[in-house]
Amino acid sequence: MEVNNPLYKNQGIHVISSIFTVDHGVVKVLLIKRKNNPFKDKWALVGGALYNNEDIESGLKREVREKTGIDNIDLFLVNVHGMRMVAVSYLGVIDINKANFVKETLKTSDAAFVDVKKVIDLAYDHEEILASSLEALKKKIINSNILASLFPNCFTMPELQKTYEAILEVSLDRRNFRRKLLSLDLVEDTGEVANFEGKKPAKLYRFKDKIDNIEVF
Repeated sequence: MEVNNPLYKNQGIHVISSIFTVDHGVVKVLLIKRKNNPFKDKWALVGGALYNNEDIESGLKREVREKTGIDNIDLFLVNVHGMRMVAVSYLGVIDINKANFVKETLKTSDAAFVDVKKVIDLAYDHEEILASSLEALKKKIINSNILASLFPNCFTMPELQKTYEAILEVSLDRRNFRRKLLSLDLVEDTGEVANFEGKKPAKLYRFKDKIDNIEVF
């Protein structure tokens, strides 16, 4: 390596996050609209350049906080993407009811959760990064309780099943789904009930403490 070689100039690392939520059965991702060039007025995933005095995850959390106002979100490594500046991508999930974010910052003119099926023409190669993160999310929800971030308090089985179906893009048998979740010791009965989508009262469950290396399906 020759450190004075001009080909090393302006090399750096970008950190990019795909922050997902589920809104009435629709999988959405948080996008920001860029205020500055390059790609002025284009929608993009949340992220930016890493400072040379911070680690990757701390830098990403700073970018998320600066450009959305969202703090204290769990982020999971997805992939490394080859660009002129290397991009390291992460995914996160957040409860739609607690996803309070700012609409405008010094570098963004808008922010919104957008149906992943309607996302087009993102800045840079963020569509490729989003596709990779969606695939990673599908794997993550079948071998961990990452969805606890979507339901930090409690949920009904029909509500949880609809979320799995939305993310995995499959239809699941109601009885088999309930039996599988209970057999994995992944959730626990709260002893309370609630209505979901106007149907008869259903038991409320909550996720147990963080669990990895399981197999839901």
